[in-house]
Amino acid sequence: MGRLTTHVLDTALGRPAAGLVIELWAVEPRPSRLRRVETNADGRVDGAILEGAEFGPGIYELRFFAGDYLKASGATLTEPPFLDIIPIRFGISSARDHYHVPLLLSPFGYSTYRGS
Repeated sequence: MGRLTTHVLDTALGRPAAGLVIELWAVEPRPSRLRRVETNADGRVDGAILEGAEFGPGIYELRFFAGDYLKASGATLTEPPFLDIIPIRFGISSARDHYHVPLLLSPFGYSTYRGS
């Protein structure tokens, strides 16, 4: 069975981003929030964000609440911060595959990819 996972690394501090809130949204047929989770000390979510009968093909969006995390981490930020909520929209085409969507984060940039 397929599943969706993520993790967040704070590249400015060189460590996992603990305590970062993430929302998972289904985009179609109309936007609806499916989950609200928080990263643990390893920058990961405990378990899969989506799996089982709920996991299936479609367009989804992970919303990473980076601004709140960066403020709490003590990062020097502009006002308003350059990054606040980071939306990553992606497609799931196979209900059998593992989709891993990591975020590499700093106060002024981020990167993502399809991981394994």
